[in-house]
Amino acid sequence: MNYESFNKNTLEEEYIRLVFGLKLKQIRTDKNLSLFGLAKLTGLSKSYLNEIEKGKKYPKTDKIVTLSEKLEVPYDHLVSLKLDKNLAPIGEILQSKILKEIPLELFGIKENNLIDIVANAPAKVNAFISTIIKISQNYNLTRESFFLASLRSYQEAHNNYFEEIENNAVAFAKAYHINLEAPIKSKDLEDILIEEYGYTINKEELSKHHQKLSELRNIYIPKNKTLLIYDDINEAQRTFIYAKEIAYNYLKIENRLYTFPWIKFESFDQVLNNFIASYFAGALIIPKDNLVQKLTHLFSLENWQPIQLHKIIKSFNCSDETFYQRLTNILPKFFNIKNLFFLRFTHKENAPVFKLTKELHITQQQTPHANRNNEHYCRRWISLKTIQDLEKREDKKSTYGIQISSYENSKNEYLVFSAATSDPFKEKNNRSISIGMLLSPHLKKKIKFFKEDTFEKKTVGVTCESCSVQNCKERVADPRILIKQLRNAEIEKTVENIIQSYN
Repeated sequence: MNYESFNKNTLEEEYIRLVFGLKLKQIRTDKNLSLFGLAKLTGLSKSYLNEIEKGKKYPKTDKIVTLSEKLEVPYDHLVSLKLDKNLAPIGEILQSKILKEIPLELFGIKENNLIDIVANAPAKVNAFISTIIKISQNYNLTRESFFLASLRSYQEAHNNYFEEIENNAVAFAKAYHINLEAPIKSKDLEDILIEEYGYTINKEELSKHHQKLSELRNIYIPKNKTLLIYDDINEAQRTFIYAKEIAYNYLKIENRLYTFPWIKFESFDQVLNNFIASYFAGALIIPKDNLVQKLTHLFSLENWQPIQLHKIIKSFNCSDETFYQRLTNILPKFFNIKNLFFLRFTHKENAPVFKLTKELHITQQQTPHANRNNEHYCRRWISLKTIQDLEKREDKKSTYGIQISSYENSKNEYLVFSAATSDPFKEKNNRSISIGMLLSPHLKKKIKFFKEDTFEKKTVGVTCESCSVQNCKERVADPRILIKQLRNAEIEKTVENIIQSYN
């Protein structure tokens, strides 16, 4: 994979051809003409007209004059880039910066295919685009969230495993004599950044701006290769930051972000490259072969031993979040556990709302999703319970939990692991990360320690507002959405009975 060479087809020439083709096709169909009929009318070949309508060819001036005269349409209207109202959204999306910035090749879409799709079914495409626009407006879909949603689709399409990045991490370790059997230390990576890539590490400057920049962990200044980093961040955080910086250099990624966490994305390439660097860092700090070996042993245990999982996590110089995210790479590829999800919740102490700030769903679109505006996520989830347990502790040490979650009126059950920690950069803010796996026959067979009575089982909802669980002690809001749905169903049934009585 060449991380800087995704082809930036801007669609300008294709857009001009496509607009002309869409207009010609619309005019032809409005006049009830077939392609054969238009060919007879104008003296132009049917195949030539077909290529024009598909946006593959743009006619010369004399041909446009002929079309204008025979179809009785002004020449200026035919050559104008302005589309009629019913086709306008197509023009907007094709000219938008978002479409230009997303490498279509990532999703297996060739530019010509996109043109053909639009040309062959403009009405359907227009309706689809209009729907997407309305959804984005209703859910406050920002430019950044659109990019991140595109990235998630890319990850999910590949089961979140990328062999080439894995191999690059191993190759780097070999080239710099890093022992992947032992925990990687930040000092080892810091020396490589300084000696090999000419970095200057400044651990004092950010502290001077702590009041305004408390949420940032580091800033990279490209002009003189200076990395500003807080001196008081923990060893795991420092190691991950250094590993990401090494990724940018080792993989020769230039179009990158300069802060961690990110403030804003300028293009989809930056979103993708940020993901690539983070993936590389995770693959370096938690090597796949080492992790697979340890998970294989964990899954072979006849009885569940939480301490064994903690030992695995502690054997790597990583945060809980980095470890859980790494599981989303390894479990689908090496254990064929593909029906899984990853969630990150955040919570400000004493606030009524828990926020779902990160999600990933492999194979299936499991609930929940971060699209529940003005609703309260179910307090029965282990993801929220671990945060609540953390906030009850005076020492604010990390809390862990595991449960089987099942949704009412659904046969699906999930084995969910969760860990909660205080946010080191936001006072009185906490977060949890969770990984859930569908309890399929394959999973039960793969995990020897799984037994029905080993883990607490909870019937959960999505949000209080849509939940039908009765006598729920954890409920914090009335099921107003559910009540409305039931009321509408009752009305529908009554109307149906009335109609049938008259038949």
